[in-house]
Amino acid sequence: MDLLDTFFNVPILIRTFPMLMSGLWITIQIGATSIIAGLVLGLFLSLIRLYAAKPLVFIARIYIDIFRSIPLLVLLIVVYYALPFVGIRLSPFFSAVVALTLVSGAYTAEIFRAGIEAIPSGQFEASRALGLSYRHMMVDVVLPQAVKIVIPPLTNNCINVMKDTALASVVAMPDLLKQATQAQALAANPSPLIGAALIYLAFLWPLVALVSRFERHMGQRGAR
Repeated sequence: MDLLDTFFNVPILIRTFPMLMSGLWITIQIGATSIIAGLVLGLFLSLIRLYAAKPLVFIARIYIDIFRSIPLLVLLIVVYYALPFVGIRLSPFFSAVVALTLVSGAYTAEIFRAGIEAIPSGQFEASRALGLSYRHMMVDVVLPQAVKIVIPPLTNNCINVMKDTALASVVAMPDLLKQATQAQALAANPSPLIGAALIYLAFLWPLVALVSRFERHMGQRGAR
């Protein structure tokens, strides 16, 4: 059996393609839900760390440090296999979403914090001089400027979340990797894994290229 028959067996790839595409749809669902929840959690944590009372700042900092340090795979196993012992039983889908959100939120919080801190202090002073409330200052003045700064790192973080959805296979979630593994077992051939890798590449490569283009665009604008 040569290389093509082993890893690029076209009949097997065609036969298992529907399984891989159903897994891709699950992967997109997990990734999109985790990204949105992580953005909301990260923004909330960043505002707490920057402007809340000291006890809350300390709690937010501890949370961010812990969930940036713990491996996602370990957290996923804890959420799915350990929480039932304390009466919390989550489905594989929500276990994956919770674990990804907790980690993504920690990284997103630091990205938002850096973006907000990059806003010149004169913007805050001008907002206070105009009599804007804290909510209007953040919503109308600070956050729109911060978002422009943090879009590239946020997009990179979102891509990482989409790639990390592959770990959902350890909790029997039929995502793309899990479906490819099952297809490999059924076909007794690793070609479905290669097919899954190609699908990941086709799905994520345009996003990576878009981020690179946007970063170059932002760099050119900043140099003017």
